[in-house]
Amino acid sequence: MSDTFPSVDPVAAIDPITAIDPIAVDPITVEVIGSALVSIVEEMGETLVRSSYSTNIKERRDCSTALFTHAGETLCQAEHIPMHLGSFIGIVPAILARHPIETMRPGDVFIGNDAYEGGGTHLPDFVLAEPIFVDGAIIAWAVNTAHHSDFADRGHAHIFQEGLRIPPIRLKRAGEIVADVEALILLNCQVPRERLSDLRAQMAANRLGVARLQELAARYGTARLLAAGAALMAYAERKMRAGLAAIPDGTWSFADVFDNPEIDGELTFSLTLTKRGETVHLAFDAPPQQRAGFNMTFTALLSTVYYAVKAVVDPSILPNAGLARPITVSAPSGSVLNCRAPAAVFNRIGPCQRVVDLVFGAFAQVVPERVTAAACGTVMVASFDGVDPLTGETWIYLETIGGGGGARSAKDGLDGIQVHMTNTSNLPVEALEIEYPLTVLRYELAEGSAGPGRQRGGMGLRRVYRAETDCRIEIDTSRLRSAPWGIAGGGPAAGSSLDLGAGTAPLAAGRGTLASGGILTLVTPGGGGYGDPRERTPAATARDRADGLTVAGDR
Repeated sequence: MSDTFPSVDPVAAIDPITAIDPIAVDPITVEVIGSALVSIVEEMGETLVRSSYSTNIKERRDCSTALFTHAGETLCQAEHIPMHLGSFIGIVPAILARHPIETMRPGDVFIGNDAYEGGGTHLPDFVLAEPIFVDGAIIAWAVNTAHHSDFADRGHAHIFQEGLRIPPIRLKRAGEIVADVEALILLNCQVPRERLSDLRAQMAANRLGVARLQELAARYGTARLLAAGAALMAYAERKMRAGLAAIPDGTWSFADVFDNPEIDGELTFSLTLTKRGETVHLAFDAPPQQRAGFNMTFTALLSTVYYAVKAVVDPSILPNAGLARPITVSAPSGSVLNCRAPAAVFNRIGPCQRVVDLVFGAFAQVVPERVTAAACGTVMVASFDGVDPLTGETWIYLETIGGGGGARSAKDGLDGIQVHMTNTSNLPVEALEIEYPLTVLRYELAEGSAGPGRQRGGMGLRRVYRAETDCRIEIDTSRLRSAPWGIAGGGPAAGSSLDLGAGTAPLAAGRGTLASGGILTLVTPGGGGYGDPRERTPAATARDRADGLTVAGDR
């Protein structure tokens, strides 16, 4: 079954919009306005990054920005992190369902993070939304999300252990901070100074988006701007339908396994993909939701599917709500891939990566030239927290470590990158060691990790840390027991590995401690290969040997 979001009638809710007469917009104007919308969301993103305080945002860029229509459809999303669409798509409908439209004023800012109340897909992602008024009517919304690396030393048995749950509520009213709400949020944070500064950066980014869209409305007129937005969504829908129509009709199934430090053994996820004409339906099956932190809400599943289908069908399709119209998705309610409250969701990004593998594996049976072999299939999250012995203040460091990209039909997979649902940057070693009592001893490509093939997969990464003070650690990863698969005779890649070194107790459910001087080694998976390894060219084979890869025919 499919879940639904809080419903609202946009015409009844935002009556002034209906007074704007429809207007025909020529294709050139649509293209110009579309490019302007892209520029706005990209500028919002740069403003957020450059204004933020925490390393997770200012260095790793773990944030996203977007514009939404007055009713909450995606108008334009910056090309930041695909996973964050799941944090976006429920926020505006949830706001409209909770707050009478007539009470909203310019300068209002709404905040939410709860996975079950339309505010996000896990609690560290704070979503801020600000209505954009023109001539007394809300014509759109400026929205952004940023990952606040604050929720350390928490359990994951259920969502109540994972941090403060915030339904969509006002953080600012008519431009003034709602002080009680801000105080409540900061009191529940472990590093409130970072949270306050990052929240201010998020508010600044949205204010920029509001101003830029109002300028666009003044230049072209509100009616023309809204008509262009509708035309852009219709164009994305047409491109998705045309791309699907070019793929033969049929039904294909694919299954893969998922492991995680929080559980013993593996879970099996499966997909039946049915493509008919200009539409596609993806029916997922998965075990019941777990008493662990890796369950996914339906919005997380939707954002993952939209990314994966777009990547296969036509990567050039505009990132707006139109592309989703020919796509339907189902998954059993109460399962890992469509969980119900109060399931924990902190590490939902792990199974999201496996969902991409399922979609690619199904499409590989009909259009193998359009897909890659399995990429690393995980987002290895390393989280450290403790008390700085010099300042006495709590510190929290979070890093997501890339892996190997899957090989393509005509190219090798990329080495040491973030893949699919995450698109964060590397945290430079220099920045890490300045900010936190940690030392990075090694950071390198993991030799022998890539899957062999006519086109080989990308190599994973090895990162070795030394703790300079006692600290807690939490590691989330997958592919500890399985391997990223190859396509068309390509070989599998190596999986993940964790090594805590001598004298350190093993992790329990991915959690443990490092004493001062303790060593932690993390190795991420490579990507699967594409095609028969015996067909690899001599020059490519020589490069493989230099990279420490196993070559067909070698003993």
